[in-house]
Amino acid sequence: MRVMLDTNICIYIIKQNPQTVLDRLVAMPTEDVGLSVVTVAELRFGASKSAQPGRNHEALDRFFSPFEIALYDEPAASAYGALKSEGRPIGPMDLLIAAHAVSLNAKLVTNNMKEFVRVAGLAVDNWV
Repeated sequence: MRVMLDTNICIYIIKQNPQTVLDRLVAMPTEDVGLSVVTVAELRFGASKSAQPGRNHEALDRFFSPFEIALYDEPAASAYGALKSEGRPIGPMDLLIAAHAVSLNAKLVTNNMKEFVRVAGLAVDNWV
C-alpha cells in the first residue's frame, strides 16, 4: 500500500463526488491503494446510524472489495504512542489513522489537511 485513504475521501468516492477524487483514484493501480481498519470502523459506524443501514453496509462491502484493508498491529500502536507523546492536538480517530499510515510508510489522502499536516513524519495529499 502506497496510499491510505482517509474516511472523508472514502465518502467522496462512494458518493462519486467530486469527480477529481474519482479521477485520481482511477489513475492509481488498485494494489497501491488501501484503508486502515480504523477508517473501516468509522465508515461502518456511519452506515449503522444512517436511515438505511442495510443498503449502506452493502455499499461499503462493494467499496472495500478491491482494496487492501490494513489491520492495526504493533508497529501502528508504537507509532501511535510516539505521535501521541508529542502532544500535538488532533482527534483521537485521526491520530490512530495517522499513526497507521506512518507505520506503513503510506501517504494519507485526506481532505482534512488542517489536522494531518501537524503530524510529524506523515506524508499527506488532498485529491479534492
